[in-house]
Amino acid sequence: MSLIRVAVLDDYQGLSKPLFAKLDPSKYEVSYFPDTQLPYNGSNTPDAVKDAIATRLRPFQVISTMRERTPFPEELLRRLPNLKLLLSNGIRNFAIDMKTCNELSIPVTGSSRKTKTETASGGPDSTTQHCVALILALARHIAQDDAAVKSGGGLWQTGVATGLSGKTFGVVGLGRLGMSCAKIMNVAFGMKVIAWSTNLTQDAADEKAREAGLSTEDSNGDKTFKVVSREELFSTADVVSVHLVLSDRSRGLINAQDLSLMKSSSFLVNTSRGPLVVEQDLLDTLKAGRIRGAALDVFNLEPLPEDSPWRNPNWGKDGSSQVLITPHMGYVEEDSITSWYQLQVDNLERWERGEELINVIS
Repeated sequence: MSLIRVAVLDDYQGLSKPLFAKLDPSKYEVSYFPDTQLPYNGSNTPDAVKDAIATRLRPFQVISTMRERTPFPEELLRRLPNLKLLLSNGIRNFAIDMKTCNELSIPVTGSSRKTKTETASGGPDSTTQHCVALILALARHIAQDDAAVKSGGGLWQTGVATGLSGKTFGVVGLGRLGMSCAKIMNVAFGMKVIAWSTNLTQDAADEKAREAGLSTEDSNGDKTFKVVSREELFSTADVVSVHLVLSDRSRGLINAQDLSLMKSSSFLVNTSRGPLVVEQDLLDTLKAGRIRGAALDVFNLEPLPEDSPWRNPNWGKDGSSQVLITPHMGYVEEDSITSWYQLQVDNLERWERGEELINVIS
């Protein structure tokens, strides 16, 4: 019997190896490709890049992919005649063309986003924790102070922190993650919360407050999660945090007009998806120093190309805004990723035995 060839893609930390190594070597041959082959940007991708990706992946019957790192558009899927199973991390993966997978009879499985610890404790998920960490690090000048002190030269205090208590937290999208962050900023830091998204109503926001164990109004009679207009949110919030699902409707939703409304002392935080914000509009705003700063965990193209304007060590200088960057780490938590890969291995063995798969998303 020929070996089942498995490719594990984009596992930057190598967390998958101990789990896939337990597979029966008489049945499986596993290859690891931790380097994401980018840029793969749809029709803008050079043919040489497309060919390199297809050539790399063509021999494999099973591919393990990390959510939204290597894209699987129709063009690539149709160039992989041996592919029989896609194992994805997370419960959805917008970088995979599910319609084409269905047409080619390629099942796609996902992995639960919650760890056992999160489920048992009821505490905030990894992305929420990362978002709050970015807000605090940006407001407290953490990265800049750390770099300044470590650089030597007698540098000590180089700036001032921005207090958050009593300030206004503007949340764009009051879904699961938006509500989780809003609750923390409200309860832990005393921030007033205002919210906006296309179809959000005050009744819905009140219900979300009750679900979070909060009163719908504070001691002053103000709404806990006050729904406001788009214009009011961007013009009055001290921190604007983006929490939307990327779709055709939401792509490029936040643009130059919204950014122009923000106060010069305000911060923008995006831990959702880069394309929700028009990238050039945000770059122009930050280069001109029109807001105090931005904290970004997501970008239009990931990993960032070497020549990306975001890879600029001089943010915060020459009149530009402070920019705090992390490499899409919101969901990269050891317990979570390990449990996702374990489910991938379980599904792989179930598929080999002809058993029903878990968490099929296509």
